[in-house]
Amino acid sequence: MFDAILIEKEGDAQSVSIKQTDEAALPQGDVTVEIAFSTLNYKDALAITGAGPVVRGFPMVPGIDFSGTVSDSAHPDFKPGDKVVLNGWGVGEKHWGGLAGKARVNGDWLIHLPDGIDMRQAMAIGTAGYTAMLCVLALERNGVTPKDGEVLVTGAAGGVGSVATALLAARGYHVAAVTGREAEHDYLRGLGAGSIIDRQDLTGKPRPLAREQWAAAIDVAGSTVLANVLAGTRYGGTVAACGLAAGMDLPASVAPFILRGVTLAGVDSVMVPKPRRIEAWNRLASDLDMAKLEEMITEIPMSDVIGTAPKFLEGQVRGRIVVPIAS
Repeated sequence: MFDAILIEKEGDAQSVSIKQTDEAALPQGDVTVEIAFSTLNYKDALAITGAGPVVRGFPMVPGIDFSGTVSDSAHPDFKPGDKVVLNGWGVGEKHWGGLAGKARVNGDWLIHLPDGIDMRQAMAIGTAGYTAMLCVLALERNGVTPKDGEVLVTGAAGGVGSVATALLAARGYHVAAVTGREAEHDYLRGLGAGSIIDRQDLTGKPRPLAREQWAAAIDVAGSTVLANVLAGTRYGGTVAACGLAAGMDLPASVAPFILRGVTLAGVDSVMVPKPRRIEAWNRLASDLDMAKLEEMITEIPMSDVIGTAPKFLEGQVRGRIVVPIAS
């Protein structure tokens, strides 16, 4: 038996609680993992609160990330005792996730824990940090270099934004960090932000084109914010878009694309092929300052997860939330 957060639904009423669960209840898969750490992400918060249509079947264990140790495996790439990490693949949405003592998954979804990262650090990085690295890689593939100029990061005090800021600063980029919380300015400067931009500057009605300001951007917001980011991107710049915190719409024009040659690079973290996952995690192991990562962490027990989830939707969460699972 092990503890698990279970999201259940009867009629239109959703309930969430921590329940003792038997290993026999785990879904099908060829690898069973004893979970050491999980996380609380924006998507998990949507699932737990019911504020977004994240969960595709009930009952569901949320948690789109976990790290842990293989306890049983019928997969050729993994054996008992292996340290592993999982991000995405519909875990916590369609398949029971990481906010539980154990998980059983398809071994193709797992990667081995990279050298230089322990299991707690892996979840401090989590899907948010792994997504941030995918965004940095997207900018690099499009030829963006530090000498090209400022890189804008929206939602900079959140999980993706915090890691993106630290990664970019470590590689010599001037980071313009966007936040609506003045109290986070010192935190962002500590991660390496060279300047701070008030979120309100990007929430007005977008124009087709604005003054050229940044060479590239990483955007977690979508909607009006992304439209304004695109309008202010310099000729030939790249914007990596990976989130929808401000909405799924995009009230923009084609002007940045056809008049300035701006590239909008979509970044998905859920279904990324394994070789790109391994590339991203290896780069995180080499590029991310673990001391700066530590500054991003808030650690909470599983018993506090359900009560903390609404704070994501209220914009009250800084950095990364790590949830120790193993006793």
